[in-house]
Amino acid sequence: ADIVLLNTCAIRDKAEQKVWTRLRDLRGRNGKEGQTVAVLGCMAERVKDDLFRDGLADLVVGPDAYRRLPAMLRSHEQSIDVTLDRSENYADVLPTRVEHTAHGAFVSIQRGCDNACSYCIVPYVRGRERSRSVHTIIDEVSALYNGGVREITLLGQNVNSYHDASTESLKQQTREYSTGFVPFVRSDKKDSQTGVRFAELLERCAAAAPDARIRFTSPHPKDFPDDVLETIARVSNIAKQIHMPAQSGSDQMLRTMRRGYTCKAYRSLIQRARAVIPDVALSSDFIAGFCGETHEDHLRTLKLIQDVGYDMAFLFAYSSRERTPAARRLDDDVPNDVKKRRLQELIDAFRTGREARSRERVGKIHLILVEGAPRRDRGADLVSGRDDGNRVHVFPSSLPDGTELTPGDFAHVLVDRAEGATLIGVALRRAAGA
Repeated sequence: ADIVLLNTCAIRDKAEQKVWTRLRDLRGRNGKEGQTVAVLGCMAERVKDDLFRDGLADLVVGPDAYRRLPAMLRSHEQSIDVTLDRSENYADVLPTRVEHTAHGAFVSIQRGCDNACSYCIVPYVRGRERSRSVHTIIDEVSALYNGGVREITLLGQNVNSYHDASTESLKQQTREYSTGFVPFVRSDKKDSQTGVRFAELLERCAAAAPDARIRFTSPHPKDFPDDVLETIARVSNIAKQIHMPAQSGSDQMLRTMRRGYTCKAYRSLIQRARAVIPDVALSSDFIAGFCGETHEDHLRTLKLIQDVGYDMAFLFAYSSRERTPAARRLDDDVPNDVKKRRLQELIDAFRTGREARSRERVGKIHLILVEGAPRRDRGADLVSGRDDGNRVHVFPSSLPDGTELTPGDFAHVLVDRAEGATLIGVALRRAAGA
């Protein structure tokens, strides 16, 4: 290729190390003379002109400067633009999709983040939170639905704090938080404004794509007031699956992380979600070995994972990121071997709970969106797909009437066994949609 664009993440050091390796590879034996290499996104924003070191990159473009990329490429000169723009949300830029047979798509509804979690670099590389207008989002969702997409995921760093103050709301609600949650950073002026908030946006998106499944990620636990939970429960094509990133089960760690809630408040929110949304699937994020974490703190996190029984979890050992409050003010004092051991204990506890949850699905019929061939070779004539809770199912592609299921079809699948996190069954009949 004459031009290589590397779109990057800066949340964990491991992601950045992969980019450095790829850059050295491109400038080495796998490169091409005269090739232009551009580094885009959050790592570009964080590392800045250090990416020019040893001639590794030609262009460095932050997440708010993508509009300038064509002009920067045409200049054929080394250049950088990592300016953060509080008004840029790319609302008028719709993706051009090369693959028109894809069954799923993502729609960004928000950029940046106003939370100030002590370990997180996102506010420093993506800027302040700003939401797209509801009209541009609905236009994109409608276009995807009309193009055959049957699963649409709404994206944002704190997706459920979405707020379009410029559009008249049917509900005219001010901001509400989850019961017992007190955000570390809040603005009474912004919170008092009306406009379209997340529950209303969810409902409008579901109406714009009536046979498609609507998901969202990644939320913050503080932004699950009752109207959001009740909208998920009431609207049939909104997936009954919620990501609830806890990060820790220790109140001391939650304070140090600046999360804005206690473990008791988080547990109460879990109970409320399960009461309002029957059979809701829950996932979470956890950090092992954060600054100052004691053995007792670790045990409290372990207990939370065991008690909740998550369907999915993303678990990581703490990785200090420059420019974050934790890197500036806290000691990364948990030894790496202790971090690794604690992480493995969290993983083991999660897997035990997940397998128990999977076994509860056996003998039941689930609505599945067919995605294609299973990632792991399980034999011929099998397809895989996901249910409402985002669980993976594998089953024969043939229906009892002899017709074949293809990616993008919905089907009712009877589960006859569980193999770890994967559910194995047989498709009984097609379904009209979500």
